Amino acid sequence: MSGLAFDTLKYTKRLREVGVPEPQAEVQAELLAEALADRLASKEDLTRVEKQLDAKIESTKAELQRDIKELDAKIESTKAELQRDIKELDAKIASTKTELQRDIANVEAKIEASKADTIKWTAGMFAAQTALIIGAMFAVMRPNQPPPQLPVAQEMRVPAPPLPGQGSPAQVR
Repeated sequence: MSGLAFDTLKYTKRLREVGVPEPQAEVQAELLAEALADRLASKEDLTRVEKQLDAKIESTKAELQRDIKELDAKIESTKAELQRDIKELDAKIASTKTELQRDIANVEAKIEASKADTIKWTAGMFAAQTALIIGAMFAVMRPNQPPPQLPVAQEMRVPAPPLPGQGSPAQVR
């Protein structure tokens, strides 16, 4: 028995008092002592297990601290990556914003140019229509007047000289 406090004599004595024969009481006391010795832990057993548990706890604490340091390093690395990515995105956003502002300015300039062209064409068409309408009005207002007489043009050809051996040009005809 490893330090187990079981009083076999007291147990045997008590069994005899209740009428159990002495050899049977002694055997029962021995068997019970063996069973208890195998099943129950002694103070030394508990102390040994406690030391093992303390060692395991310390080992686990060390592992946890190492894991925490690794996680902290990974967190810092991830933070740095995220900050770099955020800066890149900010730069892209600023670039895109600048491009959009430039594109908007170009579109506005094209709209203004289109307005000017539209105004020019509209004014030109208005002037042409006005001229046509005024011309049509003058044409309608003079329907009873005879068309102007143009002077009759005279022929301005000079008669060709007669060829040798021929008579006058009037005879040739």
